[in-house]
Amino acid sequence: MMSVLLVIHHTPSPHCQEMFEAVIAGATDPEIEGVEVVRRAALTLSPADVLAADGYVLGTPANLGYISGALKHAFDTIYYPCLDSTRDRPFGLYLHANEGGEGAVRAVDSITAGLGWVKATPHVVVSGKPSREQVEECWNLGATVAAQLMG
Repeated sequence: MMSVLLVIHHTPSPHCQEMFEAVIAGATDPEIEGVEVVRRAALTLSPADVLAADGYVLGTPANLGYISGALKHAFDTIYYPCLDSTRDRPFGLYLHANEGGEGAVRAVDSITAGLGWVKATPHVVVSGKPSREQVEECWNLGATVAAQLMG
C-alpha cells in the first residue's frame, strides 16, 4: 500500500516557488519508493486531504512575522477534524521570510504540537533569494519526510 506525503503550500512568489519545486524534487526522488506525493494549495486544503495522508510538508512565506493567512486558514479548517486522527505523523516546514521568520516558526511549532505531529527534520528558513545550499536543504527536507514514509 502506498503511503501519502501531503505538501501543503502557499506559493505567492518566485522564491517560494523555487523552494516548493526543490521540496517536490526531493520527495519524488526515484530512490524513494511506495510514497505518493500530493500537492495542495493551502486555500484548497480539506480535512479529508489531511486524514488521507501519512505525513506532511508545510510551505509558507512569513508575512508580518507570522505564517501566511492561507496556511493559517488551512490549519483553522483542519485542526479539530484532524486532531485525534493524525497524531504522531511526521512533518517538515520550509519558510520564506524577508525579515523575521521566528514568529512564523513559533506558530507552526505551536499548532503542530497541538496536533501531535512530529518534526521529522530541521525547518528550512530562507531570507531573500534562496542560495544553492538552501535549495539543497529544501530538497533534503522533501526527501527526508518522504523517506520516513517508505514501507
